[in-house]
Amino acid sequence: MATIFVIDDDPQLRQSFERLLKQEGHTVRTASTAETGIAMIRDGAPDLVIMDVRLPGMSGLEAFSVIHEMQPKLPVIIMTAFGTTETAIEATKMGAFDYVLKPFDIPEILLLIQQAVEAGRFMRSRVEMDASPAGSTEPAEVIIGRSKPMQELYKAIGRVAPTDATVLIRGESGTGKELVARAIYQHSLRSERPFLVINCVAIPESLLESELFGYEKGAFTGAANRRVGRIEQAQGGTILLDEIGDMPFGIQAKILRLIQEKSIERLGGREPIPVDVRIIGATNRDLESALEEGRFREDLYYRLKVVTLWLPALRDRTGDIPLLADYFLETFARAMEIPNPGITEAARDFLCGHSWPGNVRELANTIQKALIFSRGCPVRPEELSQAIGIDPAFRGPDQEISAELVRRWVRHMLMREDHESLFETFLDRFAGMVIREALNLTGGNRTRTAKLLGLSRPTLLSKIEKYRIKIETTAQSDSN
Repeated sequence: MATIFVIDDDPQLRQSFERLLKQEGHTVRTASTAETGIAMIRDGAPDLVIMDVRLPGMSGLEAFSVIHEMQPKLPVIIMTAFGTTETAIEATKMGAFDYVLKPFDIPEILLLIQQAVEAGRFMRSRVEMDASPAGSTEPAEVIIGRSKPMQELYKAIGRVAPTDATVLIRGESGTGKELVARAIYQHSLRSERPFLVINCVAIPESLLESELFGYEKGAFTGAANRRVGRIEQAQGGTILLDEIGDMPFGIQAKILRLIQEKSIERLGGREPIPVDVRIIGATNRDLESALEEGRFREDLYYRLKVVTLWLPALRDRTGDIPLLADYFLETFARAMEIPNPGITEAARDFLCGHSWPGNVRELANTIQKALIFSRGCPVRPEELSQAIGIDPAFRGPDQEISAELVRRWVRHMLMREDHESLFETFLDRFAGMVIREALNLTGGNRTRTAKLLGLSRPTLLSKIEKYRIKIETTAQSDSN
């Protein structure tokens, strides 16, 4: 949860905010003057400031200027109780995260607070590349990988970050596209300016255009006042358009204009508004197919792919899996305030043998669940299989094993130094898999399974016991 400072001379409003935000789990401190609020921020920076425009003594805009100079990445929401919003819009142009009119709708203000807190954390959090998880005193998110594809990615980030070039980040879901975008922002010349993330599918299509571009008073039913959009809020900074491959076709033309002309128009507006933002797009979609099907504009496609960064799937860099597993174990153990129990070699083999369709995100979730199941002991294949929902004999989530998965697992096992009984290990693993599938085909009928496999019934029973195979029988007679 967040630490939020509320600066307003109305004691009733301060009390209301304090009660509301504490119910949401936040820590709240309040001040009745700008001077007191600034002193509080000097003593300890919060995650968010909510401040009125009109205050006794120093005004809200004057205070914001001081706060912004002290903490340029600290999000500030401006409040005003007056019919005109020109002052609040001016604050937004100066770098305020957003503004709200009093009285405000509670669900809307809570959503805005959530967005502001997340944006502030995105801007302040460090992103390191291939750092060791151990020995770091400051929290940071890390892009892990020493494989050749990842080394090439690091070089590309270093080359493109200091420029103002538009970047298109492509890769499967769960490969870390947002983390790469944040790394680009962190190493850019705009790193002290706003960084906003817009998920093009999380916002309903009917609201996305007004969210991005804002609107003028009277632009549509319910538009009682002018509203600044997220693009204007990011003035001088960076915007990540996540899932841009799913952006509605009608809005794509406006994004194209933003990139080409550095200007936008609010809904209902007639005058172009100059904006200076850097655009980073991210998608897991096949944009080329979308072009052929007429779902994505060709001109926008070429404007976005000035620089394209491809993130490799985890199955294409299996050598990085042990590094990632160690990092997630340390991270989640620290978060759970328990000692890191470590992981067995068999569990490492299990991880390297899985295809990871959900990529790094799936691996992280699996490690977190396995850490809970392990109950303080080193993580084993059993906990991993329970966490991932597959058979521990290296089968995929659809319970089918592919030749490619077998090839990669065999190669990984052969790279290990301890080759004793390796061939027997292979036989045991795959013998157990074959018996399981045969039992599934026969509904658990042991006699029919033995005949199907060319084994005697006693031999089959001994192997079932050896491999600890659980049998689910159907209403078939075992004597058939």
